[in-house]
Amino acid sequence: MDEKKDELRSKLFYEQKNGYDLIDTEERLAVEDYCKGYMDYLNASRMEREAVANAIALAEERGFVPFVPGMELKPGDKIYKNNRGKALMLAVIGRKSLGEGAVIAGAHVDSPRLDLKQVTLYESDEMAYFKTHYYGGIKKYQWVTIPLELHGVVALKSGEVVNVVIGREKDEPKFVITDLLPHLAADQMKKTMSEGFTGEGLNILLGSAPYADEGKDRVKLAVMSILNDMYGITEEDFLSAELSAVPAFDVCEIGLDRSLIGGYGHDDRVCAYAELKAIFDAEAPERTCICILADKEEIGSEGVSGMQSAAFDCFMEDLCEAQGVALRRCFENSFCLSADVCNAFDPLYPEVSEKRSDSKINYGMGICKFTGARGKSGTSDASAEIVAYLRRLFDREGVVWQMAELGKVDQGGGGTIAKFMANRNIDTIDAGVPVLSMHAPFEVVSKFDCYMTYKGVLKAYMDK
Repeated sequence: MDEKKDELRSKLFYEQKNGYDLIDTEERLAVEDYCKGYMDYLNASRMEREAVANAIALAEERGFVPFVPGMELKPGDKIYKNNRGKALMLAVIGRKSLGEGAVIAGAHVDSPRLDLKQVTLYESDEMAYFKTHYYGGIKKYQWVTIPLELHGVVALKSGEVVNVVIGREKDEPKFVITDLLPHLAADQMKKTMSEGFTGEGLNILLGSAPYADEGKDRVKLAVMSILNDMYGITEEDFLSAELSAVPAFDVCEIGLDRSLIGGYGHDDRVCAYAELKAIFDAEAPERTCICILADKEEIGSEGVSGMQSAAFDCFMEDLCEAQGVALRRCFENSFCLSADVCNAFDPLYPEVSEKRSDSKINYGMGICKFTGARGKSGTSDASAEIVAYLRRLFDREGVVWQMAELGKVDQGGGGTIAKFMANRNIDTIDAGVPVLSMHAPFEVVSKFDCYMTYKGVLKAYMDK
């Protein structure tokens, strides 16, 4: 009798299992191999420009060529479109017509950071500083007293663009935002976290040694002199610069068992790399595969390099025209995985989570039917049919997956590029890697979940 009841429970109940209980030794080795490549990519991609440049280099090694409108395209061709150095679209042409739709995976390669203001350099009490304007959703206190490095570009009036990287190498100087010592912080400690540190107070310490003359702002002059020697720039050139401070942490394995990866920018380069690697491995697909590395997601996907831009539509329209297909027909028959991270349940903070619905570390790719806030505001809310399709596909192909939700209903919320893809009449659903400490300067993900997200995108690309 007990055996019958156990069979009935097994048949009727939904039970999740830790992913490591579901794979063999061979796949464990595949997890490790995949994550080595990802860690290398993340370590070298601190900003969206670097993420795009590194992706192009990897793509060209694998036979991808720049797309030129009007070029002849045949099944198996591999092409890419560089959107102003800050976003990227790649495609592998399928055997079927684009009239039958494409399989699209879209992730973003921007991450929260501290952007330098245009009028940024100043001296105060013989200390030189950069003024910053934070980008994306951050907890300001997390950016204080950690080592920072500087990345970006300076566009000169001549039209030359100068690449700037300071602090990435071991022997290069780092930067920091200082904080009060606890002995003098009685008033500060009475404030809330959001009041204790302000956006205008996130000023980066650059130097303290004065230039050897008798004028004013001697420390500022010394710092500017060093930058001029290194890059040939003047203070006025900051007006046309895009420079950002990011954490100076190397990507590393976390835990005695090395099962986790810690680093800056998992959100969302962990999914960007998954879809990038997947399109590299998508050989002879039935339907055309599209990989999108978008910019500006952390601030609403606005601008020419964001997912609300017409850049994606232009790229797809060019591909459709080459096959004599209407873009609207392609979109209505397409499927998109909005490959963005989800929050992982954290046992240290259970009060904000709905444990039965939140994703968990080592339980595989997280599928989010909806994101948004409170009453699902700002989400596309994928259809039941799309969820059923992924259940069928992933279970058939051995992809370990789980459903995911962004914490308790009224606790907060967030969004992704999914709604912008759905607004184009493309069936879209969010799916990606669960993350601990999301949006912090140092985030944590599971190697297992990283690999399963790659495998999930690949199986979607290759589905018939």
